[in-house]
Amino acid sequence: ASPAEEVAISSEQKVYDVVLKQAALVKKQLSSLDKPDMVIPGTTLSEAYDRCGEVCAEYAKTFYLGTLLMTPERRRAIWAIYVWCRRTDELVDGPNASHITPSALDRWEARLEDLFAGRPYDMFDAALSDTVSKFPVDIQPFKDMIEGMRLDLKKSRYKNFDELYLYCYYVAGTVGLMSVPVMGIAPESKATTESVYNSALALGIANQLTNILRDVGEDARRGRIYLPQDELAQAGLSDEDVLKGKVTDRWRIFMKSQIKRARMFFQDAENGVTELSQASRWPVWASLLLYRQILDEIEANDYNNFMKRAYVSKTKKIMALPIAYGRSLV
Repeated sequence: ASPAEEVAISSEQKVYDVVLKQAALVKKQLSSLDKPDMVIPGTTLSEAYDRCGEVCAEYAKTFYLGTLLMTPERRRAIWAIYVWCRRTDELVDGPNASHITPSALDRWEARLEDLFAGRPYDMFDAALSDTVSKFPVDIQPFKDMIEGMRLDLKKSRYKNFDELYLYCYYVAGTVGLMSVPVMGIAPESKATTESVYNSALALGIANQLTNILRDVGEDARRGRIYLPQDELAQAGLSDEDVLKGKVTDRWRIFMKSQIKRARMFFQDAENGVTELSQASRWPVWASLLLYRQILDEIEANDYNNFMKRAYVSKTKKIMALPIAYGRSLV
């Protein structure tokens, strides 16, 4: 195998091993609903979950609306996972990102291990600690997300799509693996647990690829290029072309191929959404439909993702919600 093929095998196998581990955990139907609620100094577990819901409502309005259709227990658990992911992402992308070091991420990972062991540090940790005690959620996807943050501290170029795929798994694909145990698989589903997890993984990859294509200009101004270097070269482009930010015919052709790949991952994701518990499908469908529209907006901007940020208008978001709801019923 060529070096590129070897990377592909190791990247895909590493991710698939996590999928198999999480799927096996779900098959065991692990549950500890008989555990007493956790004691948090100065607050209650209910207040901790409510605060997670407030954060989710503030920063992910559309997704938050979708979670309101879930059972109260699942809804609160998804809020707790969302808040942990947001806090982790802000370590390298938030206001204090310039002060974050690898040792800070090591401390964050140690804190993660503590909350999985039932030793939360604050109210947000407590909500997640309670969630992972009640649902068959494995710690590995959470650790892998932190690994993605480590990559952002030391890596700003990706040689090929295999490297980029692993990064996308770390920072976004992991979210699907965290969420499926909480959202649940429909009792009538004939799909294998592994296939549902693979679809959840595909949605995370698709979302992150869409983020990358939307934010090319913004990332370039920070010295980062999250595009496969070998594919840029094949299109007759270089880092310098990306940093200059000029839309050319070569750039349009390159972008068309990148958008096509992202849409393929969205298509793979659709196969698994229908297998989720019906009450959990709406927020996932809404996320899928809205994020996929960002790709349409990049095309509408004539592939100028250097100076124009592609976004879905409020009107289109509102129009997408009943469509997502309709699909969730099928």
